[in-house]
Amino acid sequence: MEWISDPQIWISLLTLTVLEVVLGIDNIVFISILSGKLPAEQQKKARQLGLILALVTRVLLLFSIKWIMSLTEPFINLATTFGIDNPDWSRYLELSGRDLILFIGGLFLIYKSTTEIHHKMDGPHDEQKVIKKSATFMSTIFQILVLDIVFSLDSVITAVGMVDQIGVMVAAVIIAVLIMLLSAEQISKFVNDYPSVKMLALSFLLLIGVSLTAEAFDQHIPKGYIYFAMAFSVLVEFLNIKSEKKHLQKQSDK
Repeated sequence: MEWISDPQIWISLLTLTVLEVVLGIDNIVFISILSGKLPAEQQKKARQLGLILALVTRVLLLFSIKWIMSLTEPFINLATTFGIDNPDWSRYLELSGRDLILFIGGLFLIYKSTTEIHHKMDGPHDEQKVIKKSATFMSTIFQILVLDIVFSLDSVITAVGMVDQIGVMVAAVIIAVLIMLLSAEQISKFVNDYPSVKMLALSFLLLIGVSLTAEAFDQHIPKGYIYFAMAFSVLVEFLNIKSEKKHLQKQSDK
């Protein structure tokens, strides 16, 4: 019980919880967009189940730390496979299990975001036809699960790199997911109520997909740049929405 009086443990728990929440925002946005295509009575259940799956996935991966860490060891070199002698290319094309997961997950995000943007551009009528054809509860949960694995891997590797105690890691993940469960409905409602915000959210997912794909080939895009771009875009959109509300208010007062 000595850990209770250790301030370093509490600082680690707080820092890691905040990071887990930040990393989980991408997950919430993705879940919100996918669940928004389901019938209204299934949306809340899909969001909650998606986040519970994220929690289970992260905790299971945390208890498989040795396996997770082994995923960072290279096991295939595409440069050798394709007969490329350039040492720089050889370094970039040396892939680990983690790289492959990030690459596949990144491609999936790019594909999903692009198709969703395409459906939005087609207009409400065409979008409704696509929803009726393809959006089922189980297919939505499966897609959420696939991305949960990708986002969880990033989250778990972050946790392992920051903290030594498995208990602190698990506690941080559980607290972060509980926070996300409490806020998921509000975030989902906001994203689905404003079409421009939904388009912005899809653009974020596209950006994250590109980032994951680049990272798989050892091209690291600093997360700070991505989060700053997101925060700036959200601020501009927030000002846009506020301005539009004021304009509508003036029109109704006349």
